[in-house]
Amino acid sequence: MRIITGSRRGRKLKTLPGDAVRPTPDRVKEALFNILQFDLEGRVFLDLFAGSGQIGLEALSRGAKRAVFVDSAKASCGVVLENIHTTGFENEAQVMNAEYASYLMRCTETFDIAFLDPPYGANLLRDTLERVTPHMNRGGLIVCESDAGQEMPERVGDFALARTYRYGRVHIWLYRWETVEPEED
Repeated sequence: MRIITGSRRGRKLKTLPGDAVRPTPDRVKEALFNILQFDLEGRVFLDLFAGSGQIGLEALSRGAKRAVFVDSAKASCGVVLENIHTTGFENEAQVMNAEYASYLMRCTETFDIAFLDPPYGANLLRDTLERVTPHMNRGGLIVCESDAGQEMPERVGDFALARTYRYGRVHIWLYRWETVEPEED
């Protein structure tokens, strides 16, 4: 696993051994960042269920201003910290060892882009999407990764499903901030 492009291109990243973490495959990561390429520069990025931190680190390498990495597993947070050190993003990154719901309940920060990738089969994606929308800036993007069996809503708060992408069994759901005009009588 490595940083694909940007200022830290080619840097190797660590991951936890075994099945505890399911890294996003390189081809999906590359497609994801092709989708986000014009939306990253100077933005604040939230990597929920961070695992190894590869998605948030890729965002920083491609010009994001700051990234917050959240994971409930101490071992994952340790790997994220090692990867931050390897890439030299200590000043742009923050790691939070917390369960997603408690983190979002306490969080006072807002984000421009959020990447949500809960464990497949845990049935957390819809709940996470609903909880993260109040923490998003106007004009923000929320990217959800799931396996093939997941169903997602067309709208959540001020966010509308803009596109879905399929890469084998991996689905990417892209939600964009959208103003809803009140209906006239």
